[in-house]
Amino acid sequence: MTENNFIPKPYTNAIEKGAFTWSSPSNIALVKYWGKKKNQIPENPSISFTLNNCKTTTTLSFSKKADKDAFSFDVYLDGEKKESFKSKIETFFNRVEVYLPFLKAYHFKIETSNTFPHSSGIASSASGMSALALCLMSVEEALTGGSVIPRAVEESQAETYFIQKASFLARLGSGSACRSLEGDLVVWGQHESIEGSSDLFGVKFPHQVHKAFKNYQDTILLVDKGEKVVSSTVGHNLMHGHPFAQERFKQADKNLKTITEILKSGDLDAFIALVESEALTLHAMMMTSMPYFILMKPNTLEIINKIWSFRAETGSKVCFTLDAGANVHVLYPQNEAETVRTFIETELADYCQNRQFIHDAVGFGACQLINNN
Repeated sequence: MTENNFIPKPYTNAIEKGAFTWSSPSNIALVKYWGKKKNQIPENPSISFTLNNCKTTTTLSFSKKADKDAFSFDVYLDGEKKESFKSKIETFFNRVEVYLPFLKAYHFKIETSNTFPHSSGIASSASGMSALALCLMSVEEALTGGSVIPRAVEESQAETYFIQKASFLARLGSGSACRSLEGDLVVWGQHESIEGSSDLFGVKFPHQVHKAFKNYQDTILLVDKGEKVVSSTVGHNLMHGHPFAQERFKQADKNLKTITEILKSGDLDAFIALVESEALTLHAMMMTSMPYFILMKPNTLEIINKIWSFRAETGSKVCFTLDAGANVHVLYPQNEAETVRTFIETELADYCQNRQFIHDAVGFGACQLINNN
């Protein structure tokens, strides 16, 4: 697949107005992507758990307009108009216009809401951009009479093309968004051990997964809900010329191969070692870039040490991972849910802002809520 495969065939339907709604979850990377090339191409492959409860629901309403010279849209969060969101959406529209040539023909109303607090410090770009991309794909499907498959794509790929293109589009809005459309494990980035893997879109992990990793739990500890001192976009760009960048990319490539075997075997100890190492390596790259920066907070480190002590004392298989921020994702098997959640409530909640945390679990991707056109 190349970018040209996502340029649509001529539209056959004329539609004056309509609306589509999709719900799409966030995800948490186990092997991290940090650093990207031009056009949102990752420097290294990554793999993530798709989440279930932390999700964005977006309704995209559209109506035909006479002027086709410019993009026209309004964005709402929880019913409130958000002018501050418009620049990111306009950048996204500029990137994807060649693949969605109808964008300037309509005025769009984008209404979005999150199941998690917007100011919680949980990145909403993955869930938000994937939900928007799916809504746009539904518009295109309606314009093509129910089939979005271009001539260059084999008919045998019809079932996967819709999701592939949505993932491709979501990536151009937010890199990690391409991993939010399916579940329960998604790989983004070309890798020799993952058949069908691509830098252009996410793919479902194709190998067998041991029952130990089914219904895995993730409690997100909201350590710091403030705006990050360095955005993820800036952080990714600092990998250009980073003294350790090339070795990091090799390490991630190796770790993806290793975790593939771990997920097959059910080796929880090996899973813990790799996932925690990946999390700390991500933040080590931030601390050794130029300029350097730290997104972890003192309470992040307190939580990590508490988890290590609890694991040593009890033999629990609980572990942590981090996103590009101060929050901690506490990962644990379902059969330890009661014990670990008690530990979180009694030992870890005090390190969260206002004792806030969100219980989540591995999920299976996006879903369309209505189809009203």
